[in-house]
Amino acid sequence: SKFGLNSSELLDALAFLEKNKMENCLKLIHFHIGSQITKIRRIKNALREAMQFYVQLSKMGLNIEFVDIGGGLGVDYDGTRSSSSANSMNYSIQEYVNDSVSTLVDACNKHGIIPFFYHTTLDWYNKDFENDFDKYLEYLRKSVEILCTRYGKIGGLWFDGNWSKPADTDWKEDELYATIRKHQPDAIIVNNTGMRARGKIGNPEIDSITFEQGRPSPMNREGMEKYIAAEMCETINDHWGIGENDFNYKSPKKLIENLCNCRKVGANYLLNIGPTAQGGIDPIQSEFMKLMGKWMNIYGEAIYNGKPYPAGGIGNNFILKGENELYLFFFDLAKNGSENVTVSNGNYCGSYAFGNVCDNISSIEWMDNNESLDFIQKDNMLTVNATGYPYGVSTCVRVAKAKISN
Repeated sequence: SKFGLNSSELLDALAFLEKNKMENCLKLIHFHIGSQITKIRRIKNALREAMQFYVQLSKMGLNIEFVDIGGGLGVDYDGTRSSSSANSMNYSIQEYVNDSVSTLVDACNKHGIIPFFYHTTLDWYNKDFENDFDKYLEYLRKSVEILCTRYGKIGGLWFDGNWSKPADTDWKEDELYATIRKHQPDAIIVNNTGMRARGKIGNPEIDSITFEQGRPSPMNREGMEKYIAAEMCETINDHWGIGENDFNYKSPKKLIENLCNCRKVGANYLLNIGPTAQGGIDPIQSEFMKLMGKWMNIYGEAIYNGKPYPAGGIGNNFILKGENELYLFFFDLAKNGSENVTVSNGNYCGSYAFGNVCDNISSIEWMDNNESLDFIQKDNMLTVNATGYPYGVSTCVRVAKAKISN
């Protein structure tokens, strides 16, 4: 390669990262094939090669977060749109973008990944968005139709931006969603309603509602023609994207609690992290994600397998139900240790009761250390002796697994 590393040099670089335990530092692939590229075929071939690198590096366990397309696009100086001319190019910016998306989707399809597109409904650069809204909406619909017809099966579209106009604005959602259903009948349709319409379905074609910057409330799905999912959309500090001087980060405890409370009502948790202008992830955000990953390594089974359960607990405590087990979530549990050096924050450990537990329980143990817990069950009341955290441990929310007797 003219710029950067060739294949063998890349392997040497990977060996260096592994030797120095720096594999997690590799986040971005950038490639550059020169300047004034006149033929779209050259760009497409480079994109295919770059995506193969992405796929293989991902298979090696490297967490590649960005693929950066480098190089200078051609300039149509003479207006001939001819690849044989050194002063022109045989593609448009739209064709360049289409081929970039197409190459990414092809790589996904070859490796069993169904692509899911994020798409803004607002547009800060298209003048029709402010001056001729009906014309803009037709442009938006046709853009979405391209995504639905040129790239094979897609998982769905996550729209964002209807909140940018007054609440009574007609976005012609029926026409937009009908276009999606015509070409991609099984696609999931989400449209972020923003904070002013938090948790509202809005249109019958919507498959998941959003709770912007707020904990989701339980949904009454009785009588619905289809299952409507839900998700909480939240920033890790106060802003979407990246705010260089936004220091108001939520604590890991708060993030973990929000994740658990989402699952309490059967909702998903969409947590924003913002890449910097250089394509990296802010170190504090990266470390927060690692902490949540460690928590998930311990309790992820309960998050992924548990479903809402009608039992009621003391305070924020609640229960999820798996196939043959219940998952008991305990908030603000006390820690064991000397009162002179152990911060308790007024938390409690000991007997906790759950009402409306209709399943018979045979055993209960903490998921983090397999310690068995004493319990009493009478009628539909379950009382558990929740022992405190061992000194040196505090997972913010602690989960116990209760086996259901046959």
